[in-house]
Amino acid sequence: MDTVIKQIVIVGGGTAGWLTAAILAADHNADQGRLLTPATLQITLIESPDIASIGVGEGTWPSMRNTLQRIGISETDFLNSCDASFKQGSQFINWCTNTTDSYFHPFSLPIGTAEMAICPYWLPFRQQVAFADAVSPQPRLCAAGLAPKQISTAEYSFINNYGYHLDAGKFSNLLQQHATEKLGVHHVKAHIAQITNNANGDIATLVTADGTVISADLFIDCSGSASLLLGKHYAVPFVPQQHRLFNDSALALQVPYDQPDAAIASCTVSTAQPSGWVWDIGLQSRRGVGHVYSSAHCSDEQAEQQLQRYLHQSGVTNTAQLNWRKLSFKPGHYNKCWHHNCVAIGMAAGFIEPLEASALALVEWSANYLSAQLPLPGSLLTLAAERMNQAFTRHWQQIIEFLKLHYVLSKRSDHAYWHDHRESSSIPEPLQQLVQLWQHKVPSAQDITHSDVLFPAASYQYIVYGMHMNTQPYSHLKPSLVQQADQLFAENAKRRAHQAAALPDNRQLLNKIRQYGLPPI
Repeated sequence: MDTVIKQIVIVGGGTAGWLTAAILAADHNADQGRLLTPATLQITLIESPDIASIGVGEGTWPSMRNTLQRIGISETDFLNSCDASFKQGSQFINWCTNTTDSYFHPFSLPIGTAEMAICPYWLPFRQQVAFADAVSPQPRLCAAGLAPKQISTAEYSFINNYGYHLDAGKFSNLLQQHATEKLGVHHVKAHIAQITNNANGDIATLVTADGTVISADLFIDCSGSASLLLGKHYAVPFVPQQHRLFNDSALALQVPYDQPDAAIASCTVSTAQPSGWVWDIGLQSRRGVGHVYSSAHCSDEQAEQQLQRYLHQSGVTNTAQLNWRKLSFKPGHYNKCWHHNCVAIGMAAGFIEPLEASALALVEWSANYLSAQLPLPGSLLTLAAERMNQAFTRHWQQIIEFLKLHYVLSKRSDHAYWHDHRESSSIPEPLQQLVQLWQHKVPSAQDITHSDVLFPAASYQYIVYGMHMNTQPYSHLKPSLVQQADQLFAENAKRRAHQAAALPDNRQLLNKIRQYGLPPI
């Protein structure tokens, strides 16, 4: 096939499908909000009218700000339409022990990152101040429920780096409306009854239940865990990861606020449980709460009891009125995301667990990577696929190792779940080597052996030192850099005090945005 890729069909809606459609259409078919004529790509999204989106992926990384701006959605419209709020990182409670320990993984890099590696100069003070508090203002600001910007801060600009908490269903609806009305994406509601191949093995057509035949040059599988094209049609091998990360179940629910002016959390709160952990995120109108757990270590009844206990401890008394959803998933990923003329994005390519909210970030990466390859002669599909598959595998390896690190460093001893996570047979060998290395040196960019990483060295530092792992203090600290580090620590404390006095809380800012809107860029 030597013709340039022009026709693209996306199978499946939801956040993955509509975000991919919007990114491709904005990159190739629009310029400064105006559609190009003729369009570079003809994009059709097919989704079943009967299959609902899972709709619990409610946390994003800061990368989503750039994505929304790039596809042309106003931040004010997004916040108001999606019940969204600001997320400045994650707080981890009881992960190290089960005695009210807590630490933060903020979205801001350590102060002075561009100037020096400050982490070794914090080590002498580790008994006096937490690493994240020493190098970032965000942990204290999150603890106070403060927003990352002011009402006078332009859309997508920030005082402190942030992502979002959002209602996944409302987000999908906003993306669908924007992609179809502003970006020219064709929307088809239909069941796929048959998939046909060309002689060379590429997908030729999709046949819907009413007999409509839809052809394309490239097919994108966003069908969720069903993985209709990559998994079922092509039978690409699945790489299970339950022997590394045990969680395969979740109980999810939506919790209304007791008062309309209740505080909105400025970070995702992840609280460890005997055999899993509970997520708690604050939207404008409600909280999204769920218990992720391992069915091999915990029954559904036990998981519900643990979640009930958590809700009561967080002030929710009438849990009988809440609607619970049981979700089951198979942790793992396919051994490639691009096969023949089919690319899988989102859960159709894999899913591990929601810790650190990497799912939507991987959707963004996949859609952006694919978009950068297009338009492409069909004869080069194999080469592009090989390169994307290599990067895809590296990303999954890093995600698995980074998530596993949270469990490996835990000192909890109240359940076999935590003991089993520390068994060497369940720990990837590269992670075992890094943990050994970090007993003598701080995590650094040199420890990550590939580029375009999802988690930078700073993320490892926040987890390693938040979990109280010991690194031997450096004996060769340079006096000039000691002085520079002290100045940066003092600057961070000053910045934190100034921002604590100047920033509104999350709800105050969101109320003002609803009333006045943010200044457009």
